[in-house]
Amino acid sequence: MHRDTGWFTSSYSAAASNACVEVRLTDAGTAVRDSKNPAGPRLHLPGERWAAFVDRLKR
Repeated sequence: MHRDTGWFTSSYSAAASNACVEVRLTDAGTAVRDSKNPAGPRLHLPGERWAAFVDRLKR
């Protein structure tokens, strides 16, 4: 089974804010991009790195 959620807006992004991010989860890991500049740079992280990043943010 191939996992690809497509791009979705972070639940922490506000509609009226310029600080929005989009996330895409795939078998290869997680990608993050600026929702206001979808063709711009993207951050790609392997699954375990993304999990560690999110865990750190929660703390």
